[in-house]
Amino acid sequence: MRIISLNVNGIRSATTKGLPKWLNGAALEWDILCLQEIKALDADVPAEMRAPAGSHSFFFPAQKKGYSGTAFYSKRLPDRIARGFGIAEFDDEGRTLQADFGNLSVVSVYFPSGAAGPERQASKFRFLAGFLPHLHALRESGREVILCGDINIAHKEIDLKNWKSNQKNSGFLPEERAWLTSRFEAEGWVDVFRRIDPRAERYTWWSNRGQAYAKNVGWRIDYQIATPGIAAKSCAAGIYTAEKFSDHAPLVIDYDFSL
Repeated sequence: MRIISLNVNGIRSATTKGLPKWLNGAALEWDILCLQEIKALDADVPAEMRAPAGSHSFFFPAQKKGYSGTAFYSKRLPDRIARGFGIAEFDDEGRTLQADFGNLSVVSVYFPSGAAGPERQASKFRFLAGFLPHLHALRESGREVILCGDINIAHKEIDLKNWKSNQKNSGFLPEERAWLTSRFEAEGWVDVFRRIDPRAERYTWWSNRGQAYAKNVGWRIDYQIATPGIAAKSCAAGIYTAEKFSDHAPLVIDYDFSL
């Protein structure tokens, strides 16, 4: 089972940059694709991104046009689709889109960014607090779960180039990092990429300023976070940088598991 997660920073923009061609390529052979920040209502999704590679597609746009939103694609039809997690502030922004396959749940999730200022950071902290009971419920259900998406938090110093100068900036605040640490160390969730690849300078997002991409001055803020059972079946992980579809790179993880 190959799962790809990508913040497209606008599905229409990513389409013009060649995303459909990559997804339809015979060599890729993906099973599930989770997109974040689609910035499009259902009617505005380009035709090429409605069913790439013959997939089933589901969209959860934000009510605000041109903002946020998630999408989910799979080669197998899910048993169930769930949009949102019951908090209007974030469901109105299309933050979570869950698909169930038997005993496995895969969630395309887009955590808020707090970079725009104190008001957005406050919203991000509300999201972290509000999403936590939902995570606990998923764990307690006994299901295997994979969260795929833009978490907007770099967990450790290894996960961003300039960690020293970013300790007071959104995405690397102590409270944000502690939230992730609690999920991994206290509750047993697994950072699947790091289970496979412990190397430094493995980033998924680069600022558009100062040639950050060319110089690989990036952040690892896109994750697949899983329950231990399915995480143990992960067998390969990569960050695709041969082409650039947005300011994020696709995170590709293979699991020794069949849908």
